[in-house]
Amino acid sequence: MAIRREQVDETLDELAAARANARLSGLDLITEVDAERIAPEVIRALPHHLAREHRMLPLYTDEDGELIIGMADLRAIRLLDDLRVLYGSPVRPVIVPAEVLSNATREAYDRAAQSAEAIIDQAADEVEGEEALNIEDAEIGVDDHNQAPIIRFVNAVLSQAIKERASDIHIEPYEKEMVVRYRIDGVLKETLRRPAKLKTTIVARIKIMADLNIAEKRLPQDGRIRRKLGNREIDLRVSTVPVRHGERVVMRILEKGKVFSLDKIGMAGNTLVRFRELIRRPDGILLVTGPTGSGKSTTLYSAITEINSPDKNILTIEDPVEYEAPGVGQVQVNHKIQLTFASALRAFLRQDPDVILVGEIRDTETANNAVQASLTGHLVLSTLHTNDAATAFARLCDMDVEPFLVADTVLGVIAQRLVRTLCKECREQYVPDTLQLREVGCSDEQVRQVSNATIYRATGCEECNGVGYTGRTGIYEFLETDEQIERLVIDKATAAQIARVARENGMFSLFDDGIRKVFQGVTTFDEVKRVTSAEI
Repeated sequence: MAIRREQVDETLDELAAARANARLSGLDLITEVDAERIAPEVIRALPHHLAREHRMLPLYTDEDGELIIGMADLRAIRLLDDLRVLYGSPVRPVIVPAEVLSNATREAYDRAAQSAEAIIDQAADEVEGEEALNIEDAEIGVDDHNQAPIIRFVNAVLSQAIKERASDIHIEPYEKEMVVRYRIDGVLKETLRRPAKLKTTIVARIKIMADLNIAEKRLPQDGRIRRKLGNREIDLRVSTVPVRHGERVVMRILEKGKVFSLDKIGMAGNTLVRFRELIRRPDGILLVTGPTGSGKSTTLYSAITEINSPDKNILTIEDPVEYEAPGVGQVQVNHKIQLTFASALRAFLRQDPDVILVGEIRDTETANNAVQASLTGHLVLSTLHTNDAATAFARLCDMDVEPFLVADTVLGVIAQRLVRTLCKECREQYVPDTLQLREVGCSDEQVRQVSNATIYRATGCEECNGVGYTGRTGIYEFLETDEQIERLVIDKATAAQIARVARENGMFSLFDDGIRKVFQGVTTFDEVKRVTSAEI
């Protein structure tokens, strides 16, 4: 009975607080919310974490055409202008008790999620009920009876991927079925399977949206799709490749207007301080290394965003240009007309640049041009595909760059990976045993540190779709070139020798930085081991 009485008292307190807020602000008070009245398409336009963080929820449109916004916190009023832009209509705030709003928010977003999945299933069922269309017939209009289910199916797949924060959509044809998978936080997740007869028409629809040749099925093709979701502009980079049972499609999701900041990528401590100092140097080469999908482009965009100013001329050559950087001259590689990294880099030197970003150093010509650019008073930022920072020096030497030039021009190398971050709603504190720590690869010192740290593991809840993780952050290995490293490079020392000396001088490895983030409650031992297994 005591628990029930406390719950009643808490509800009464919340109602009293809501009444006080209504009197203070002059806004109407609503004490009950019917979540079933809230339209799923209205809910999907406002990300769940924002609704929960600011304790506000779009409820319904009244007879005057105003969208009613329920609020439990008066501070959310400052967001009204943003909501007007987001929904493209007038909005009117009302006060709702905190518990009532919380319950309505949970129910409304659950229904919206189920609705999105239902749209996919329904559209797929409708498509299966139709005879598969020929590729030549795929340019039928939106209103055509046969094509409408295909259009709804593809749109639903795209919308669901964006809602689930997917970075890539994979559409894979097999002999008897077609599989759709999303890459979410770096991990592929199967979304649905459908009969193989749908694959030709679905791929044709995507090709039309990406302005590709629907009749060409023998060669790979690349294109782009631009869509708008609420006030968000989304670019999808489309790649098709012919495989045994049809054409495989991968769509990379890129959000236009993405904000880049070195403070948000997970770099911290002395690494961040020294990196900021190096990107302000007038000349030299700064390299970011790691496999595909490790966040290298995000790090470089964050760097040029930080140093971008009216008194600097920044030029980039990329393959392809993924994000627009205001105030920066961006060039896209085009091999058909011999516009390569190397040729663009040569042309840049006649454009009076201060900073040059080269998407990737792949060959001898690009490497030597980058070195010459740095020697003539330019700061060059670029990427390499190496597993760790120390190997970058050997890779440049393998590209026939003289070791003394490598030692003289390379200011430092950042190696990085992305780890998934724990869901703060469901992460569970625990005490790992020593055997587990040894299996992961922890040193004696790291095992001792565990007793003074709060360690969490993933569990799973509705907020993270049962995965236990939401979002990703970077882990970094920063090797700054000093006199000792320069001598080793000139003497053609191995990557292992360079790495050993760098660690003796205080360099943290990728694994070390990952373990620090485990101790901070950001990620887990399993995640660190997953992305750094080659380094342990």
